[in-house]
Amino acid sequence: MHRKRTLLLTAALSALVLSAAVPTTATAAPAAGTAPAPTAESSPIGFASVNALGQNGTTGGTGGPTVTVTDAADFIAAIDSPGRLIVRVNGMITLPDGMYDVASDKTIIGVGADSGITGGGLNIGLPVDDGITEAPANAVHNVIIRNLNFRDASDDSINVQMFSHHIWIDHNDLADGYDGLIDIKRGASYVTVSWNHTHDHTKNMLLGHDDDNAAQDVGNLKVTYHHNWFDRTPQRNPRTRFGDPVHIFNNYFLDNSDTGPACNADSGCFIEANYFDDVEEPMTNSYSGPDGAIVQRDNVFVGETGDPVVGGTVEDPADYYTYTVDDPQQIPDLVTQGAGTGTIGH
Repeated sequence: MHRKRTLLLTAALSALVLSAAVPTTATAAPAAGTAPAPTAESSPIGFASVNALGQNGTTGGTGGPTVTVTDAADFIAAIDSPGRLIVRVNGMITLPDGMYDVASDKTIIGVGADSGITGGGLNIGLPVDDGITEAPANAVHNVIIRNLNFRDASDDSINVQMFSHHIWIDHNDLADGYDGLIDIKRGASYVTVSWNHTHDHTKNMLLGHDDDNAAQDVGNLKVTYHHNWFDRTPQRNPRTRFGDPVHIFNNYFLDNSDTGPACNADSGCFIEANYFDDVEEPMTNSYSGPDGAIVQRDNVFVGETGDPVVGGTVEDPADYYTYTVDDPQQIPDLVTQGAGTGTIGH
């Protein structure tokens, strides 16, 4: 168990360190083209990289065979098959409405910039069982979802649940779903959500589904969100419950008409070096229901962005893993160049 503590700022963590309670304020966006071209990671940064629960980092289907799928039947069979497997998705595959199970030790990756799924969504997790309050031995684990377009899901686009762990959701483009674009709940943990572009959708990302689910969620829901482009998604950017720490760094929040991160129900969010442009309420620990905690530092607020609502103590993500923070002034350039599909090798 890592001890909670109020985070103190040191020069070793950032060259632009400010007080955790005082935002960095800017009056104009950075000049275009000033940021270096982003390079996609070959392995996750953040909680998906942590050795825990008998799993050493997140490697997906590495070490197994590779298959390429072009239709719904082959896709559904491949992602739920036993053993390590890399599933290459070539083109847009239309799924019947519903959620489709992903088994452990899978990499699902799109070919080019225009591959993905429409109609259905991915479920990474066992069936819901409120009586299970700790990770079972057969919890789904070690899954990578990369370089896919998700459109017109009849439910969630991606759902992670029931103590699933070591999940990396990276470089995807998600829009026009019915419910959540990326929902993580019911004891899931050790997840990294990185370099995704979410847009044309209201209920973006949920972490923890209910204020009354402490029995499954306390001590879990450890998630890192970095270098995502929250592009005019009004709410759940993300909305969090119980997870501590939830690490939110180097994301680009653009024209979010309700709120950026909303951290409630005893969750603890460490929010650093993000860029908020025209965000009604950039972050809050008192959005709805019981309060959470937010420690924030080195964030940039421009345009018609409101004031952050912060307070409380949060576990330090650096107690779990090492990471490098990009200059927040460069985040619009970095993220718009690098987030979404078509920018990684496959």
